Amino acid sequence: MMTPAAIAIGCSAGGVDALQVLLGGLAPGLRQAVLVCCHSRSETTEIFRRVLERVSALPIAEAVERDVAHPGVVHVAPSGYHLLVESDLHFALSADPRVNYARPSIDVLFNSAAEAWGDRLIGVVLTGANADGAAGLRRIRQFGGTAVVQSPADAEAAAMPQAALDVAGADYCVPLLDIAPLLNRLCLP
Repeated sequence: MMTPAAIAIGCSAGGVDALQVLLGGLAPGLRQAVLVCCHSRSETTEIFRRVLERVSALPIAEAVERDVAHPGVVHVAPSGYHLLVESDLHFALSADPRVNYARPSIDVLFNSAAEAWGDRLIGVVLTGANADGAAGLRRIRQFGGTAVVQSPADAEAAAMPQAALDVAGADYCVPLLDIAPLLNRLCLP
């Protein structure tokens, strides 16, 4: 397997807590761009970013239009905008209608990231109360990427990981505490 270039993570209900566990476990030497789409929060992106900074060894940044997906940085989708990755690995933000009742939508991020990185992308679906991310994870697998799904029995809200398994399947379906160690193994030389 070729070394992954990026990790795209999607979550909803219960996602802020799950992200703190996952990001807190990522190795400080990780060189992949990490993209996060979480649509369960009501606070601003700035507050969300600060919460994640407290636990992450990697820097946390809000994704900005036309900025590049930097290796070793966690890029957070801004509130109220879909986050897309263009073929040149720059970000695009969209105020298009909600997808799966959400903006930002995990499917929108996953679909564009799959086209940008192909088989060098890992998609991660965590806890959530709807099916957002399932079709996008299927797209990641169609492009040869790797699918990681939090075990539904372990999730605060099982609907999202279960939908991902039903629609896309998974290369790895593991409890939350095992996801960061798995990503470290897949990504570090």
